[in-house]
Amino acid sequence: MRELLTPGVWGVVATPFQGSALDIDTDSLAGLVGYYESIGATGLTVLGVFGEAAALTAAERSLVLEVVMEETRLPLVVGVTSLYTGTAVDEIRSIQAATGDRLAAVMVQANSANPGVVSAHLNAVHQSTGANVVLQDYPLASGVNISTEALISVVQACSFVTAVKAEAPPTSVAIGHLTAALDVSVFGGLGGQGLLDELMAGAAGAMTGFSYPEALIACVRAWQKDGYEAARDALLPYLPLINFEQQAKIALAIRKECLHQRGLIADAGVRAPAAAFPEVLRTGLRTHLAEAAKALGPNPAAALTTAGRH
Repeated sequence: MRELLTPGVWGVVATPFQGSALDIDTDSLAGLVGYYESIGATGLTVLGVFGEAAALTAAERSLVLEVVMEETRLPLVVGVTSLYTGTAVDEIRSIQAATGDRLAAVMVQANSANPGVVSAHLNAVHQSTGANVVLQDYPLASGVNISTEALISVVQACSFVTAVKAEAPPTSVAIGHLTAALDVSVFGGLGGQGLLDELMAGAAGAMTGFSYPEALIACVRAWQKDGYEAARDALLPYLPLINFEQQAKIALAIRKECLHQRGLIADAGVRAPAAAFPEVLRTGLRTHLAEAAKALGPNPAAALTTAGRH
């Protein structure tokens, strides 16, 4: 019987940097991970696209996992950067050595439009490592465009796939077809921009980064308990910020700047090839953060928004 990844919100963790050299800021990383746990995240997704894993050395990826393991007891999904089987296996073995039984699954991107190629890749990975897999369909990052029908075929052929992360727009359409055909957890991403429609299409929750993850958690919990109207009401005040953050080509920089302004990381730096935060959007960022802070209200566990800070 297929094991399913637990429904809910899996926070995709940013990798904070510091200084002109953009070294990893382990103190900010520790604080951010602890914050996710304090607000009730189901689990954490580490070294994903938003974690800038492709811009980290192997030693830096190991350091990130070491900090995460020390700071939280939440289950982990860890991203695999390579699309090639041999190097993916090497990455996964290093991940397993660092995480042990805390590893819920590794997140592997679809590496071909051909379902036979993807299935062979995943089966080889699983046979070599024994790891459960979250299959990620994110063409913007991988450069691979695979049909929903092909994804269904892959999951049917791979019983160790515990979830699909569907990030090829329109995500609600893909999620609707995936959940109708498969007994597997399907998660949306893309900053929560399509979360309500994804939940209505059958999504198990969200696996994404957003500077107010409290909103995503509240939305998914409301959906699970009371359905659409409660979920809509929980998410509605944050939709302008979600939309603002999820702007093409600059989403990473905006989100890290928002996390910085909230006091959740000390520096908003991103590594190339990511673009830096456009200062022309500073007023918009202040406005959206102030509105989100007002919606969140007093929360002793939360870092206070300081939207006017530079």
